[in-house]
Amino acid sequence: MKTRSASDEWSSGFLQISPMFEPLHAAGKAFEYFNHWPDIENLNQLNTDQVGKIITKSGKSIHFVPQTKSTRAFVQQYEPRIYLTGEIQTRAHNWHDLFNALVWVTYPCSKAALNQLHYHALLEEREHHQAMRSPLRDAATLIDESGVIIVSSSDYLIELLKNFAWKTLFWHQRAAVLAQMKFFLFGHGLYEKALHPYLGMTGKGLLFQVSEAFFNQRLIDQIAMMDSWLEDYLARECLTSADLMPVPVLGYPGWSPDNSDSSYYDNQRYFRPRKMKTTS
Repeated sequence: MKTRSASDEWSSGFLQISPMFEPLHAAGKAFEYFNHWPDIENLNQLNTDQVGKIITKSGKSIHFVPQTKSTRAFVQQYEPRIYLTGEIQTRAHNWHDLFNALVWVTYPCSKAALNQLHYHALLEEREHHQAMRSPLRDAATLIDESGVIIVSSSDYLIELLKNFAWKTLFWHQRAAVLAQMKFFLFGHGLYEKALHPYLGMTGKGLLFQVSEAFFNQRLIDQIAMMDSWLEDYLARECLTSADLMPVPVLGYPGWSPDNSDSSYYDNQRYFRPRKMKTTS
């Protein structure tokens, strides 16, 4: 008999564990007073009006269904099934799949674009009898699981980020980061890790430059804008893993109780410097 691990235990206050969960507050607030795991019916009732409007790029309304046994039939595989029917297979009592549902509700356009990207890439691999998945699908998976959307109105902060100048960025420019740069978790796998954050927790960043006015918008409006930008970005279907920036997310001010001390940023095993290209 399989025993339930601590990671399977339900916690109604999960959204309050860390500020990293801020983007999911609107979608997850319905579960704040649950004393049990949300079931499929609860997920499909999750902000019913919004879920009813979430459609795949093939025009199918999404709905959550119990996971079924794996099959070799292409149309029944996870991503094709979403694209062709709108059915998102979801495991019970599973944080990973719950966060996936919450991200669908929070970033519906981007998730639909990722699903379409996966579907087209799978078709391409199938047509050419590729045994290994393509660089495009690798990148899509990284975004889906570990994506972090980064917005900033400061050229200087963006330059520090691109150059992996982590201590200068997160410590010496701490006030500027809080005013002019914001991180939003996207990947549902990263949200699962945020339940028990650990030194080494890293996301895959996508950067968007914004005006200062962005930071005066309501959170719901900020998320809607980013959802649209990411949807447009993914529609190009030309990204690779190299386009994604490794981001030590626990460096963002306030995202770890330990990062209020400057010495926290001296750990170069986590805050890794940018590798310099060697010339022959």
